[in-house]
Amino acid sequence: MTAPTFTSSATYQTLQQQAKILANTSLSALFTHHPQRASLFSLEGAGLLFDYSKNLLDTTTLNLLIDLADSVSLPQAIEHYFSGTKINSTEQRAALHTALRSGNKQALYVDGKNIRPSIHATLEKMGFICDQIQDGIWRGFTGKPITDVVNIGIGGADLGPKMASCALTPYHQPSLTCHFVSNMDGSDIHAALAKLCPETTLFIVSSKTFTTVETLTNAHTAKQWLLQQAHFHPSDLDKHFIAITSQPDKAIQFGISPSHILPLWDWVGGRFSVWSAVGLPLALSIGMKHFRAFLQGAQQMDEHFRTQPLRQNMPVLLGLISFWYTHFLNAKTHAILPYDHHLRYLVSYLQQLEMESNGKQKKHNGEQVAYTTCPIIWGDVGTNGQHAFHQLLHQGTHLNPLDFIVAINPHHPYTEQHQQLFAHCLAQSHAFVVGCTEEEAAHKLRQRGLAETDIKRLSPHLVMAGNRPHNIILLPKLTPAHLGALIALYEHKVFVLGTLWNINSFDQWGVELGKEFAIKLLPALQSKDASDIPASLSSVVHYYHRHKT
Repeated sequence: MTAPTFTSSATYQTLQQQAKILANTSLSALFTHHPQRASLFSLEGAGLLFDYSKNLLDTTTLNLLIDLADSVSLPQAIEHYFSGTKINSTEQRAALHTALRSGNKQALYVDGKNIRPSIHATLEKMGFICDQIQDGIWRGFTGKPITDVVNIGIGGADLGPKMASCALTPYHQPSLTCHFVSNMDGSDIHAALAKLCPETTLFIVSSKTFTTVETLTNAHTAKQWLLQQAHFHPSDLDKHFIAITSQPDKAIQFGISPSHILPLWDWVGGRFSVWSAVGLPLALSIGMKHFRAFLQGAQQMDEHFRTQPLRQNMPVLLGLISFWYTHFLNAKTHAILPYDHHLRYLVSYLQQLEMESNGKQKKHNGEQVAYTTCPIIWGDVGTNGQHAFHQLLHQGTHLNPLDFIVAINPHHPYTEQHQQLFAHCLAQSHAFVVGCTEEEAAHKLRQRGLAETDIKRLSPHLVMAGNRPHNIILLPKLTPAHLGALIALYEHKVFVLGTLWNINSFDQWGVELGKEFAIKLLPALQSKDASDIPASLSSVVHYYHRHKT
């Protein structure tokens, strides 16, 4: 799959000229010249409001970016994305996570097979498992109902369900607690097992290949923990393990019953898999009714993305704005600032979604890119970030585009406190736009009664340039449907950027190299034979053996 080289186009050259103009333009001036800018540069879709008015761009810039998207055939690429074309070029696979949340029963073929029946059958099986566990029918080896579920996975098999489960805490079923274990560090699973009862614990092992070393290591630890219990027989594993994998034979070899294995298809990437059986911990946490609402919210964003013209298309604009800063204004990072405690894992989730997808330097055809691709994604929940890294955002020397994400209505009863949170979010947005001049700083210091000598000394340190570009994404409430729409919004942003850069957003070869080296290094740590250790690591390995007890 190839696309035109955008850097040689006349549109790209014109955008470079636009960047020089807008680099010397203030956001305050843009609002002064166009008082209706906030409404003109806002868009609603799938229940969300996307306000992009606080960005260093104007109508001319947007029109040029849309022209650039047309020049790389973005509308056609979107159709390929939804239709099952093998857009994952290196692995010759489709990327059809969107089909997992579609209520459409029209046949959709992958390699000559209609995938719709298996999708709906898996959803039905997930619902059956949820009913069995939540109704107390599924019981452990001593006949007690399941009270705790431990999801064992890593990457998308952990970050997706963990993030969504935390985000939707107000919808949790009271009779069941879900835990998440991902790290190979034994401290992770040790801390989880220490507070669990073996008789009432169910493990979900989520691994597409069922060979992921971190996941299998933790799964074997969980298995041994159960086998060490009095009255536990190996045949009882059936009552305490579910597998989600594309390799059922390997799960069966582990000891998991075929009836407790759910599929994960090769046309679903790990970081896009929360909509599949990988989302079973989420479905167990919030109930199948809410899980289906989660899917429906994402499906609404899919329809918006697929049907709306580029200029009124929320994921397209989100992607084009990121592209604008990365290519034309030399931004190296992008911060995500969710003003909601329940979204505290969203940044980690989006780090994987964006950086594993688009952290690439080769085009589809294997050629080296001649331009910057994915920015570094980072951030934290507000207002915590205000007392940590917002200092850099206000007065640092870097250009850091931002996304504020906030819900209008809380789930908790402390409405006044939520209004304070919302006010802080909007206040940060306004401060990033207008900043603070030295004259304004001096005036504030005079109001505090400081002497003129102190005002002269301190006022330069209070100057904030403002002009910090950002988006605001508003949710009426953090519901399953709105969360689904929000995640799908960022998924489609990733696709838009991958299309512009002509890179494959759906493979992740960079994950593999370190794993290969780990396999080679392990014998040297076990045997003290450091003869094959790379010179760069020899001193570290020798130190390891001297101090290992």
